[in-house]
Amino acid sequence: MLIQPVVLSGGSGTRLWPLSREKYPKQLLSLIGADSLLQATVRRVEGIAGAELAAPMIVCNEEYRFVIAEQLRLMGKPGSIVLEPTGRNTAPALTLAALAASKKELDPVLLVMPSDHVITDVAAFQSAVRQGAELAANGVIVTFGITANAPETGYGYIQSGAAYAANSISSGNAKLIARFVEKPDLATAQSYLAEGSYLWNSGLFMMRASVWLAAMRVCRPDILRACESAWEQGSVDGEFVRIEKTEFSKCPSDSIDYAVMERLATYSSATPSGALPPGVVLPLTAGWSDVGAWDALWQVLPKDGAGNVSQGDVMLQDCRDTLALSEGRLLACIGVSDLVVVETADAILVAHKGKTQDVKKIVDSLKKQGRPEGSIHRKVFRPWGWYDSIDAGERFQVKRIVVKPGGTLSLQMHHHRAEHWIVVRGTAQVTRGEETLLLSENQSTFIPLGTTHRLVNPGRVPLEMIEVQSGSYLGEDDIVRFEDLYGR
Repeated sequence: MLIQPVVLSGGSGTRLWPLSREKYPKQLLSLIGADSLLQATVRRVEGIAGAELAAPMIVCNEEYRFVIAEQLRLMGKPGSIVLEPTGRNTAPALTLAALAASKKELDPVLLVMPSDHVITDVAAFQSAVRQGAELAANGVIVTFGITANAPETGYGYIQSGAAYAANSISSGNAKLIARFVEKPDLATAQSYLAEGSYLWNSGLFMMRASVWLAAMRVCRPDILRACESAWEQGSVDGEFVRIEKTEFSKCPSDSIDYAVMERLATYSSATPSGALPPGVVLPLTAGWSDVGAWDALWQVLPKDGAGNVSQGDVMLQDCRDTLALSEGRLLACIGVSDLVVVETADAILVAHKGKTQDVKKIVDSLKKQGRPEGSIHRKVFRPWGWYDSIDAGERFQVKRIVVKPGGTLSLQMHHHRAEHWIVVRGTAQVTRGEETLLLSENQSTFIPLGTTHRLVNPGRVPLEMIEVQSGSYLGEDDIVRFEDLYGR
């Protein structure tokens, strides 16, 4: 049996601000252990017994493509990365994945996983996946419901119905889907927990690629047509699969649940041939969390004897049930409880644990004010490496730039600024107008305003530089690119 892992990597990067940002959402962060959430998602399918695993397929926004490619490379997990020109929710994303998985006449079982969830019991997860794969291979659409242990109001719920009966396969504890329900209020959530047939909606699914496409043909033929047209007119760019932008922009936005899964609740054994396939829910108890807010992250991280979680350069004195994370500076907390304190290079969050769902309101306000802290970090990753804007003032900006071995910046020029480059470590090959220079440590050069230039790291170690920009306008959009290896 061939299983195709499909990782849906969307997200707006608002709920775990300031660590996550719109252009660097939480799935790219290493919040629990050394792996990012995306890397952990890919890794947890390794070694599923009795299954052949295809290389992972990531469906993501173009904005994240280079960071995701680098994270897969660091894992030694080459895979395909399907680029959505614009976000259209999970149903179109899965449809693109099904089209991609159907090439070469294959019809694998798709294991569909959000990229930003946490599962601590990988063995239990893989056991459930093995059962789901057998059902999916025989034409069933499977979702996984998390066994509820609290009246959670932040999750949607799935009500399980009658046991699923199939003559040819072992259905185990699979049950037909009775209904999907939205996030409830507390009283309703308490009634769900007491009733016993309700599970948290995990966003995990399994089905054959052909079964999903057939279900979309019945439920949302408009989405299927738009995806097929965008897919057929797309192109392959190395490890990236580019979807045609104009056609995909015509695609309606819808979720997997609304587009198909809620309609499967009407399935019965008397369903006419050629209509929807059966939809079942499998219970999953595997230490799952969607890490939907800071209080959820506090719940899944190891704590000290007073219930505190600390990461980075943190000192706690007489604190309890507090989450304190520092990315750089010393963070000291004294006599506090039930707080979330998060330090980054350009922003600090202090919030009561019971109010962490309101972080989105801060992000919305930042965006309305046009402040960059709402969307990007001070440290920005690029396909060639990264830069950190370490200081700025009127008519000047200072950046620390690191270019990985073999990295090449675009051939470019600026209308409004000049640049001074100082090599701190490594070797820099500099194109400046008609000249080509080779600079080593402690050497520098000057790029006049309007001069065509390029920076390359020809060495085997990272190139580290300090760049001082000066001029009337220092925005990142003051770049005219003439040549670019990365297609920007």
